[in-house]
Amino acid sequence: MSDDRLSVTFAALADPTRRAILARLAEGEATVKELSAPFAMSGPAISKHLRVLEQAGLISRGRDAQWRPCRLEAAPLREVAAFAAEYQRFWDSSYARLDAYLQFVQDGLHHEGTEARDER
Repeated sequence: MSDDRLSVTFAALADPTRRAILARLAEGEATVKELSAPFAMSGPAISKHLRVLEQAGLISRGRDAQWRPCRLEAAPLREVAAFAAEYQRFWDSSYARLDAYLQFVQDGLHHEGTEARDER
C-alpha cells in the first residue's frame, strides 16, 4: 500500500463497513464488541477492519483495565475534507452553469407558452 497518507485514508474509507464503524465512533468511544454488533461477520473480520482504520490513523485503541475502547481520530478526515474543498470552485461553476441552463430552458418554455396563447 502507498505511503501517501491521503491514499491510505481513502483506501480505508473505501469500505462501507469501515465507514459505518467510523460513523458509530463519531458518537463516542466503543468496544470492539459494541462495534461488531450491527454486522453479520466474525470477530476476526471486524478486527481486520479495525486494524486497517488504525493503520490509516482514523481510530486509536485505548486500554482501561479490561475495557479497550476505540475512538475516532479526526485528523485524517480533515485532510480528506481539505482535498475535496480544492474542487469547490469546480462544483460551484458547474452548478452555476446548470442554473443558467435551467433558467434558459424555463424562459424558453414560458416564451413558447406565451406565443401559443397569442396565436389563438
